[in-house]
Amino acid sequence: MSLAPSLPSDRCSDSATNIDTRLVHAGRNPDAFGGLVNIPVCRGSTILATSLEEWESGKLPSNPMASYGRFGTATTRAFESAMAELEGGHAAIVFPSGLAACTHSILAIARPGDHVLITDSVYGPTRQFASRVLGRMGIEVEFYDPLIGGGIGRLLRPHTSVVYVESPGSISFEVQDVAAIAEAAHQGDAFVIMDNTWASPLFFKPFEHGVDISIQAATKYIVGHSDALLGVATANRRAWDLLRTGAHDFGQTAGPDDINLALRGLRTLAVRLRRHQDSGLALAQRLCRHPAVARVLHPGLPGDPGHALWQRDFHGASGLFGVALHPMSRAQSSIFFASLRLFGIGLSWGGYESLALPVDPPARSVRPLPCDGPLIRVHAGLEDVDDLTADFSSALDAALRAGSSARPDRVIVKAQEA
Repeated sequence: MSLAPSLPSDRCSDSATNIDTRLVHAGRNPDAFGGLVNIPVCRGSTILATSLEEWESGKLPSNPMASYGRFGTATTRAFESAMAELEGGHAAIVFPSGLAACTHSILAIARPGDHVLITDSVYGPTRQFASRVLGRMGIEVEFYDPLIGGGIGRLLRPHTSVVYVESPGSISFEVQDVAAIAEAAHQGDAFVIMDNTWASPLFFKPFEHGVDISIQAATKYIVGHSDALLGVATANRRAWDLLRTGAHDFGQTAGPDDINLALRGLRTLAVRLRRHQDSGLALAQRLCRHPAVARVLHPGLPGDPGHALWQRDFHGASGLFGVALHPMSRAQSSIFFASLRLFGIGLSWGGYESLALPVDPPARSVRPLPCDGPLIRVHAGLEDVDDLTADFSSALDAALRAGSSARPDRVIVKAQEA
C-alpha cells in the first residue's frame, strides 16, 4: 500500500537539469492532487486499507507497521524525495529538529564498543550529545583536528564506525577536506556523516565527496522563514537501511505542517541563498576594514585559511560567518548590541532576517580558536547590504567611542529599549 504517489519519472528529476529548476519541481506531482501546485498538508495517524490483501501488501520486512502516520504521509514523502534528489543521495528521512537528525544519524551507525571520530569544530549541541550520551552507551568519542584531511587515517581503529564532519565548522568556520577524510574513512570501513547545513544542497554536494549520510537542519535555509523546526538526513544506498531503521526504532517523526513549510521554503532556496551569499560576502569584506574588528571568519574571503578548499569544493557561500573583535570591555560589548537596529540577537539563522549573536569561544579538545576579544556570529539576511553595513559599523563605532567608561546600568536600559 503506497502512502504517497511517486514522482513521474519525467518531471525534472534528471540530474542534468539546472538545480534552480529542480528546486521548483522536486517532490511535486500535481496530477495526483487534482492539479494543485503544492502538495497538500496531509495530517493523520490512522491509514486505512480497503482489504486484507492491501493491508498485508503494505507491510515491509523491516517494518510490519509501516502503514501508520508516524512513518509519513504524502506530505512527508514529497519532502523526503525532494531532499534526496537535491542532495544527490539514495533516500532521505525527516526528523523533528536538526539536532535530532544529527544525533540519530550517529546512533543509527554506532554500537557499544565502537570508536567514533568527530571534528573538533562540530556544532555545540552535537558535541554535548557526543560527550554526555555516547559515553554512557559504551561508545568512545575522539575529537579530531578539522584540518587533518587524509591524515585522519592515523586515528582510525579497527572498531571506528563513524567519522563525523562539519564544513565549515560551527562558530570557527574551518573548511575540511571532506573527500580526503572520506577516502581514508572508507578504507577503514567507517561511515562518513556530514552536517551540511551551512552550504545547503545548493552549494555543496556531499555524496560527490564520499559522504554516506548528509544532514540538514532544515530549520535554517530550507524553511527559510524562522517559523518551523525540522531536520532531514539523506543517505546513500550503503547507509540507508541503517539510517531508516535507526530513526524508526527511536520513534522519530515530524509533523506535516512543519514539513509543508519546508516544502514552501525549498521552492525559493536558490533565490534566497544567492542573496544571502552576496550580502554575507560584501558585509564580511567591509567589516574586515573596521578598526574594532580583529578578524572575520569567512571561507569565501581570499585571505581566509580555508579559502582554497572552499573554492575547490563549494559552489557558493551562505550568509553565516564570524567576526572576532579586538578586546573591549563588557560595557562596550553591551553598547554595541544595544546600538544595533537591523540585527536581532537570537539563536538559529537561515531566515530572512539578519542576526548578530554573542558567542563564547567554542569548546575544543585539539584546535583552540584564538580569540582575545568578543566573538560574534553574524547572519546576513535579505535586507539591503548597505543598510546592514551601516548598522553594524555604526554599532561598532558606538562601542569604540564608549571606551571602558560605559556604565552598565545605563547600558541595560538602552538594551531594553532597542
